[in-house]
This record gives sequence, structure tokens and C-alpha cells, in this order.
Amino acid sequence: MESGSIPVTDLSGGVDLQATLESGQTFCWRREDDRMYDSVGPSGGSAWYSTVVGGHADADPEVVRVRQRDGMIEWEATTDADSLVVERLRLDDDLPAIFEAIPDDDLLSEATDAYRGLRIVDDPFFPCLISFICSAQMRVERIHGMQTALAREFGETVAFDGETYHAFPTPKRLARASEDDLRELGLGYRAPYVQRSAELVASGETTAEDVWGLDYADAREAIQAFVGVGDKVADCVLLFSLGYLEAVPLDTWIQSAIEEYYPDCERGSYAETSDAIRTAFGGEYAGYAQTYVFHYLRNQE
Repeated sequence: MESGSIPVTDLSGGVDLQATLESGQTFCWRREDDRMYDSVGPSGGSAWYSTVVGGHADADPEVVRVRQRDGMIEWEATTDADSLVVERLRLDDDLPAIFEAIPDDDLLSEATDAYRGLRIVDDPFFPCLISFICSAQMRVERIHGMQTALAREFGETVAFDGETYHAFPTPKRLARASEDDLRELGLGYRAPYVQRSAELVASGETTAEDVWGLDYADAREAIQAFVGVGDKVADCVLLFSLGYLEAVPLDTWIQSAIEEYYPDCERGSYAETSDAIRTAFGGEYAGYAQTYVFHYLRNQE
């Protein structure tokens, strides 16, 4: 076992680990006390969160666990994970500069004040893609359960600290799953979308490389080559995996925010409404504003 720690005071703007990992933007992490989405506390409490990285043909799976305690981000792993933790949690992002770029209206001020330290994640492309293909008409708890089930059923296993962990399935393994297998895990009508998109990645017919480097509008169009990916899912994957921090997924919570706080942004189509709310949220870092608003409104239920 290897371990390390990162002082929160070394991070520009700090970090709230729980808000980051339980804000509905990532389904790659598991809370080890089995209370994912059960409670909302300040600065992440001290729960361990785990993920498995690798598990593909060119990399053995590695377990990484992180927690926030006593002013530190602590990690334990099967490998040296310091740089990986920084990358996956975007701990290099300059949050004060991002907040300066986000408008200071009532809703955004309330959301950023409530969860200051929430960071956008940088998830691996394939798990992120499949997670959000599964997200249609689903609450975050159910999406998380689906991804956990997929990893348990089809992912490679790795032992760590007396426990067994499961990597997310590779594209090839998931492409071999039958629709019936996927439906049994609760995917429902999403099952063929997941299978076909896995086939596209596994065969190399369509991959993340087809999207990286494109400008935002072209990237959102290109990623819809995957089956089951419309505008909203495309924006989710662009924001939470591919680093397009201007992307604003128009989910139910953002639509309700538009209706109540930004009615002039409703333009009657996804593309035009998305452009308008992206401007209202500050442009370059509008995806950060979206994530804060989503998490804030969802926890007001």
C-alpha cells in the first residue's frame, strides 16, 4: 500500500471532497461507508471514497482511496497516486479565479457560498460516457447504482486492504454483454444504447479522439455519434471528462433555474437556450456555475 496527503491550504480555493464526489457529476467513485448521497455535510466529513483506474489491456487495475480530514486530502492506493488524485479531482483549478469569472447574482452566490470548494471532476471518457447514457430520467442515486452493478458484473477485480474492488468494464467486455444481461442490471431501454456505444469504442469506429481538440460546438455535435447521446448527455461528457468547462447540461434542475431565475434565457430549443444560459453563467467557466447550481438546487428538495 502507498499513501500520501495534500494540504487543502495548498489548493487555490480549497476543496470540498464530498460536494465534489456526491454532486451528480461522477459515478466512478464509491463511498466506502455505503452512504453515497445519503447525507450532505461540510467539507466531505471524513468518509473514504474509492475508485479503480486502469483495468484495460495496457494497464493493470489500481485502487485509489481518498478522504478529507484535518485539513488534508489523504489518499491510499496500490500505486503512487498523488498526481492522479490531483488530475481526477482537478485540484490544480484556480477556484477564486473561476468564481471571479462567474456572475455574482443571487442564485450563483448562494450556490457557490453553500458548497465552496466543489470542483469539476476529470473522469475517464468511457465510464463517463456510459454513466450519462444511463442517466436519462434517472435520479443520481439510481445512476450510481447502475454503474456499480456494471462494474461488479463485468469489471476486472483487484484486491486491496482485504477488500475486493471492481474496475469499470472495458469497452470490449461491455460490448459482449447481451441486452438481457444489461436489462437485468436495471438499464431498461438504455441497454442497447450502452451495448452499441461500447461496440463503437471497442472497434475504434468512434472514440474520444474524434472529439478532443474540436471547438465546443463541433465537439458537442461529434460526440452524438455515440448511440443514446443527445445534446444533454453530450454536454455532460464534455464537461466532466473532456475538459470543456463552458458546457452547461440542460437537466431538470437547470431548466427549473432558467424558469425561475433566468426566464430570458429560454429560447425554445436546446442549442439556443444553452447558448443563452452559458452566457448568463459567465461563458468560459459556465460549467462550474452549472454544477454548483445543480448541487445546490437538488439539495433544497
